[in-house]
Amino acid sequence: MTTAVATTTRTGHSLVPDTDFNMLAAFCADEYGLERAVADRVVDQALALVFVMGTTGEGASMAPSQQVDPGWHTLILHTDWYANWCEGSFGYFLHHQPNSKTRTGGLMTEVVQKIRAAGFEVDDQLWGTAAECNPPACCGDGPCC
Repeated sequence: MTTAVATTTRTGHSLVPDTDFNMLAAFCADEYGLERAVADRVVDQALALVFVMGTTGEGASMAPSQQVDPGWHTLILHTDWYANWCEGSFGYFLHHQPNSKTRTGGLMTEVVQKIRAAGFEVDDQLWGTAAECNPPACCGDGPCC
């Protein structure tokens, strides 16, 4: 018996209606001084991260990269929207418990692996896991920066 494996991936953007995504990305761009194209990438990755955290129950062992963190903040700053999205997506409110000291290259690699394993596209440059982001040319996370 042969098992088919899906080769297509999904995006964080695909988890929400376009109108919601555009509202969140526009806020992220404005609030954090990002170009809109960058804010789109950041919010996309934040949605994928939070979805994986919520559906796996592994939120306490995962963290966003420094570059993705503004995306999660964007989500939680829209409290009513975020609470409803969490409830509808995985059945409970996922609290934000910041601990930036946990951001290490190893943790970011583990988080990226979990996001990929859940079938999501990963923007390695935002996670510090792209080849050009390895020390000494670090992308902003961990002790090398």
